Amino acid sequence: MNFTEEAILFGCAGESLIGILARPTEPVATGVVVIVGGPQYRAGSHRQFVLLSRALAAAGHAVLRFDYRGMGDSTGDLHNFENINPDITSAINTLQAAIPGIRNVVLWGLCDGASAALLYCHAAQDLRVRGLCLLNPWVRSATSLAKTHVKHYYTQRLRQKEFWAKLISGRVAWRALTGLAKNVRIAVRSHPEKATASFQDRMAIAWEAFDGPLLLLLSGDDYTAREFMEHARSSAPWRDALQKNTLVQHLEPEADHTMSEMRFNSIIGKQTIGLLCLVN
Repeated sequence: MNFTEEAILFGCAGESLIGILARPTEPVATGVVVIVGGPQYRAGSHRQFVLLSRALAAAGHAVLRFDYRGMGDSTGDLHNFENINPDITSAINTLQAAIPGIRNVVLWGLCDGASAALLYCHAAQDLRVRGLCLLNPWVRSATSLAKTHVKHYYTQRLRQKEFWAKLISGRVAWRALTGLAKNVRIAVRSHPEKATASFQDRMAIAWEAFDGPLLLLLSGDDYTAREFMEHARSSAPWRDALQKNTLVQHLEPEADHTMSEMRFNSIIGKQTIGLLCLVN
C-alpha cells in the first residue's frame, strides 16, 4: 500500500512537540504511536523507527513517531520515561485527529520507551490503547543489575580457564573478585517496603491488567533483556507475567539491544504486524 510522510507539530503542557506521521492511502482502524527510548529522538538508533513506521504504513497502519518534551526538536525541559504520560496522551490525540477513522491504538516502545508504555496504561487507563509492542523493557535497579552481572557475566568468567590463569599470574587484579562479592551482596540483600509502588511494580500491575494483545520482543545479546527476564521470573508482582494468555513472545538470540543489524528490521516489522492483526 502507498503512504505519505508528513511532519506534525502539536502541543503538550504548553510546549511544542514534533512528530512524523506515516499516513497510508487507505488506513485501517488501528494505528501505532512509537515511544522512543533513552536519549533518542524520533528516528531511533540506526533509523529503526523510520524503517518500522514505513513497514507498518505499507501494511495499512498509520504510525506517529515523535519527540517528547525536551528531546530532539520538541521544546521544554527533558522528561524521563516515568514522566511522559501527557506526551503520550497528546500523541494519541494527534494521531486520531489527523486520521479520524482510527479507533484503536497500539503503543510501540523500546527499552524505557516500553516501560513508559506500561506506565501510561497504569496511570491513564486509556481505553483507546488496545495493544502493546515492547522491545527489551527497562526494569533496572541496583539489585536487578547485580543479579544479571552475577548470573550472566561473573558465572561465565569463573568458568574460563584463562581467567584463573591470569588471576594466579597476577594479570587479573583481585578487585575482579571483589566486584563479584559486591554484586552478590547487592543481589541478595532485602529492601524495606516502600510507601509507593516502584515503577517496576507499576509496570507489572499494568501488564497484568491489560486485556489486549501484548508482544514482547527480546534480544539475546543484551543485558537489559536479561535483566527483564530475571526480574519477571523472580519478582512477586511479575510472577505470572510470562504466562499471560494474550502474550506473544519472540526472542532473537543474536540480536543486540536495538536489533541494529538490517536482518532484524523485517523480523520486527512482521512481528508487529502480526500483533496488529490481533487488535480489535
